[in-house]
Amino acid sequence: MTKVDFYILESGSREHTACKLVEKAFTLGHRIYIHTDSEEQAKHIDDMLWTFRAGSFIPHQRYPSTAEPHSPVQIGSHESPDIDYDVLVNLASDVPLFFSRFQRVAELVDSNDENRAKGRERFRFYKDRGYPLDTHNL
Repeated sequence: MTKVDFYILESGSREHTACKLVEKAFTLGHRIYIHTDSEEQAKHIDDMLWTFRAGSFIPHQRYPSTAEPHSPVQIGSHESPDIDYDVLVNLASDVPLFFSRFQRVAELVDSNDENRAKGRERFRFYKDRGYPLDTHNL
């Protein structure tokens, strides 16, 4: 069953924290799919993965990609990935319908009131369906 981790941010951006989580998961050998609300947000994360920390290298590409082989980190919006990944980092407002295909889901919630409300909705969604949940205050 998919394990869901909620990361509650008191400060800082969801995108920067997502990059740090992706870096950690990548170094542990996981394949990661970053799900966003829009192409604009996907492009922003794509750019951030190159610049969020000096000396960092995380091979990634936008989904869908025509390049082969697929990178261990994919960034998409509105699509269900066609290959299996271990970790889903959800930056979208809603729970993606394909979340249960992943071993783990990382949900990031910042201090913005609207994002907190959406985060609570996603938490209730997972909880009501019996998924194991952990909360991490950062």
